[in-house]
Amino acid sequence: MPSALLNKGLQMRDNHGTVHAYFNLPPDYLQNHLQDLRTTDPRQDKKRIEQTKGGLLANSYRWVLKDTNFQRWRDDEQSRLLWIKGEPGKGKTMLLCGLIDELGSTPDSGLLSFFFCQATDANINNATAVLRGLIYLLVDQRPSLITHVQKKYDSAGNPLFRSVNAWVALSEIFSDILNDPSLPPTRLVIDALDECIEGLNQLLQLVVQTSSEYSGVKWIVSSRNWPSIEKYLDSAPRKVRLSLELNEKSVSTAVTIYVRFKVEELAKRNWYSNDTRDAVERYLSTNAHGTFLWVALVCQELADISEWAVEEALTAFPPGLDALYRRMMEQIYRSRHAELLRKLLAIISVVYQPVTLDELPVLVDIPDRASGSPKALTEIIGSCGSFLTLRGRTVFFVHQSARDFMLRGAHDNLLPSRIEDVHYNIFLRSLQAMRKTLRRNIYDLGGPGFSIDKVTPPNPDPLAMVRYSCVYWVNHLCDCERENTSKDLQNGGLIDTFLREKYLHWLEAEGQETSLLTDLVRDICRFSLYHMSAIETSPLQVYTSAVIFSPARSITRNQFENKEFQWIIRKPIMADNWSACLLTLESHSDWVSSVAWSHDAARLASASYDRKVKIWDPATGQCISTLEGHSSSVRSVAWSHDAAWLASASNDRTVKIWESATSQCVSTLEGHDSSVLSVTWSHDAARLASASDDKTVKIWDPATSQCVSTLEGHSSSVRSVAWSHDATRLASASCDRKVKIWNSATSQCVSTLEGHSNWVSSVAWSHDAARLVSGSYDGTVKIWNPENGQCMSTLEGHSSLVRSVTLSHDAAWLASASNDETVKVWDPNTGQCVSTLEGHSNWVSSVAWSHDASQLVSASEDGTVKIWNPAISQYVSTVKDHSSPVRSVAWSHDAAWLASASFDGTVKIWDPATGQCVSTLNGHSSSVDSVTWSHDAARLASASDDRTVKIWDPATSQCVFTLKGHHDRVRSVAWSYDATRLASASDDETAKIWDLATGQCVSTLSGHSDCVSSVAWSHDAAWLASASFDGTVKIWDPATGQCVSTLNGHSSSVDSVAWSHDAAWLASASDDKTIKIWNPATGQCISTLMFGHSIKEVQFHESNLKYLHTERGTFDVANSTLDPASGQPLSPKPVGYGLSSNNTWITYQGEKLLWLPPEYRPLSSAISGTTMSIGCSSGRVLMFKFPERIRL
Repeated sequence: MPSALLNKGLQMRDNHGTVHAYFNLPPDYLQNHLQDLRTTDPRQDKKRIEQTKGGLLANSYRWVLKDTNFQRWRDDEQSRLLWIKGEPGKGKTMLLCGLIDELGSTPDSGLLSFFFCQATDANINNATAVLRGLIYLLVDQRPSLITHVQKKYDSAGNPLFRSVNAWVALSEIFSDILNDPSLPPTRLVIDALDECIEGLNQLLQLVVQTSSEYSGVKWIVSSRNWPSIEKYLDSAPRKVRLSLELNEKSVSTAVTIYVRFKVEELAKRNWYSNDTRDAVERYLSTNAHGTFLWVALVCQELADISEWAVEEALTAFPPGLDALYRRMMEQIYRSRHAELLRKLLAIISVVYQPVTLDELPVLVDIPDRASGSPKALTEIIGSCGSFLTLRGRTVFFVHQSARDFMLRGAHDNLLPSRIEDVHYNIFLRSLQAMRKTLRRNIYDLGGPGFSIDKVTPPNPDPLAMVRYSCVYWVNHLCDCERENTSKDLQNGGLIDTFLREKYLHWLEAEGQETSLLTDLVRDICRFSLYHMSAIETSPLQVYTSAVIFSPARSITRNQFENKEFQWIIRKPIMADNWSACLLTLESHSDWVSSVAWSHDAARLASASYDRKVKIWDPATGQCISTLEGHSSSVRSVAWSHDAAWLASASNDRTVKIWESATSQCVSTLEGHDSSVLSVTWSHDAARLASASDDKTVKIWDPATSQCVSTLEGHSSSVRSVAWSHDATRLASASCDRKVKIWNSATSQCVSTLEGHSNWVSSVAWSHDAARLVSGSYDGTVKIWNPENGQCMSTLEGHSSLVRSVTLSHDAAWLASASNDETVKVWDPNTGQCVSTLEGHSNWVSSVAWSHDASQLVSASEDGTVKIWNPAISQYVSTVKDHSSPVRSVAWSHDAAWLASASFDGTVKIWDPATGQCVSTLNGHSSSVDSVTWSHDAARLASASDDRTVKIWDPATSQCVFTLKGHHDRVRSVAWSYDATRLASASDDETAKIWDLATGQCVSTLSGHSDCVSSVAWSHDAAWLASASFDGTVKIWDPATGQCVSTLNGHSSSVDSVAWSHDAAWLASASDDKTIKIWNPATGQCISTLMFGHSIKEVQFHESNLKYLHTERGTFDVANSTLDPASGQPLSPKPVGYGLSSNNTWITYQGEKLLWLPPEYRPLSSAISGTTMSIGCSSGRVLMFKFPERIRL
């Protein structure tokens, strides 16, 4: 638990009840949560409704307080649900406003929360919004309840309230709140259930369930007389029903009071005589038929009629809402602007949310002189009878029944065209407006790394006119008839042109032979998914990172590439086409150890060393839920076949069973004596099997949480376990190099499969149990016949150990995951590898097929989960730089050349002007750790795990010398300025000095007690410095080979050391996240510079000692200051181009500039002024060239 949530202080008296942590929350904590939770403030909605309807008359609702049904609900503890129902216009909403006032005015009434649904407003017409509103008011009244929100919010953040699973999360939070023992009696009110457009059934179920389960909670709900609502509410025990039609006398009396009030208003406003006032009151009372809305609409019409004409006008208002609405339409037909008004009503009838005066001219063809005038637009809206009303600058129907009337009347020619045609016109005009309005960086946000959290719309807002269009144009397109849109969907059609020209601008405002449009849409889908993480956090990256890191042949990239970059001179070369990786999921904070699909592929689960299990939506990449409860690393995760349950296995020696719908742990299985490494369900979920480091497999009954059998027989750790489909057999894989097959009924081992030469890490059955597959640390995959125990095939191809294997459901494909950072897809019938999936930057720990084998998911120790389309990789040509991770990159002194060194044993030389490799230097027999240029770039030196240093002539690509003498890996080399000598640092705890005229070692420097990581010459070669894992820096006299000084002060390994040009200063960089500046003459540390990360390479600027160059960029060390709070040194100020501390951004002056997708993040990097190189785990070498200065 965060320290901010800990309760502190002295207990002065006896406490009774629950102590809540919220008292010690940070000042903005509650406010931030409430802001994210709030979609509307129901109190303001209530106030708005009352004002719109002319105020709340106490005498028009107080009759209900004497109603026996209401009194039963109020007084009977078992009657917890009151349903007030009635037809449109009967005053349900105002009745509930009055009841809310009455309930809130009672002393010690407890908590009161309410919500008003409105079908025409997307913010308040869905079940999720209702729950957000109810919870918002409860927490606002009782801040201690925020802890129930915080439990989920802190792991998911703001998306918790907006994701596809928001309802699930909110209903759990709501349930936790109602379960809170400190919760006082609570009254919950929802008005207009019939106007809840989305999720109504879920909401009704929740109302019924909570009204029966929580004795301290009572509900009031209102709706029209809908059988679908009645069906749900009828299931509530001891509900109370209050029908306005059955209370006709009381309602009529209330309407009469309302008539008297409204007529008095008219009489004062229009100077009615007594006779006129009596006539109006008599007519309204006679014809209202118990309908408040009818009275309100007629009075609105009468307000503009002179007193002398009122009595004649009265007879034109027929009784009944529909009849009144028809009369209002007839008036519109007779208007001079009838066509415009009908179009306006048609548009307002079909929009997905109310539109503003700014948006209206985009959707409706309004005369030019009126479209820019708020006064003229207001007059036009006022000409629509009494159908429409303005609230602020937003247009609404006066009542939902008016919209219903218009939509019903579309078939009677009330509207100027068919509804489908109205949708088409909105779609058409929206696209035209967006093409005209949208542009890059429309808010002029500044730097491309500008966070969306800091965006404030300018005034005037350039998006004001097209905001509705940006969100809903696709919805209206879908609602059109196909014949209307066929031409727009063709090549060169309106949609094709819009997406080609404005797609990225639209994202910013909102993130065999086929047709060109189809190709474009496919490219857009890949573009959006692949780059969504960047676009969602920093929208302007859609123009930079998203374009730069898209394939060379991406239609989206090519459409925008040439006109969007003013601040990047040279970009890295990308592959021609999209890779097989569809989506990368980033959220875990440590290695991801296991991944599993639900059977229907609608969900994905991942387990991590961060002790968490995450559930994902694989279609969007959103994390739906985070399951916390294990006290150590989670090693395995598995779904039950129906996806109702999830099991996780952990190093904490337990297996946990989670209910996927609620994300709650329902059971913890204890019994293993060591880490649990694998868990799996039987197909019917009647049994669960777990494998452990304690050398056993356990079979559990998940219903009782009891272990029903322990399978013993392996002589070492059991790494994997798998059921056959019929659950009659179980297979286990062990570090004893064996696979065992067990009879699950008898718990006897029926077969032992031997053949692997190292640990067996993974095992999987084919669906028909005819084959068994195993993966091993020996780097192979074996396919077995489980009946006779014979190995049918051995699949070889991985360059490192295999950690996971899986067969597709139809056994047509096999996938394996390896420490070589790849996933391979095999044809198990031929044993051939059909594709290799590259993209992870660390070991791949787990792999799983979707049920239909269309997608593959992998988990890696790089902390990510990747979703792949394995079919794509068979046809995609990728850019291959090195075939293994790049361990070192180095610029020549003039930045004219780049050298890279790799695990693949090669050194490559690159021409940054073209981005092409001009030479590959082969000769090392193992990984190359480091590469460095002589000052004049005439020679290149490389250090290798093969214990040698090689000197190369880059002009001929020939090896000039191989320097042998070290007894272990050589980590680093350094040239003397005149290139006559070379120094090398090795894991054999020595540094060596070499004469480059002869290739001979002239001195061995011994004295460090651990690996020597780095060496550096002073400019005049009078001194040599070495850095070591023993935490020290040593200064040597190269002439005598004697150590003249040992510098102590670092608390961890020292990785790099460098001299200033005049040798007056020495800098050392350490894993303790500091750089120390030393006076080599005295051995004193004169400055300690704090960083939030380790620095691996350090170098002084040649002429300006205030600047230190590192692999992450240049830092101004002259102005390093102390943190006033802690007294600790602050990180030095970044200068020019660099990398963020987590390697996810290229920065400029410390500000985010360019987001790096996961596969393009640096394993090694080098920066020379405005030129940057990144070496990736994939083997890619990226080169960037930037201008001297840019404006962010």
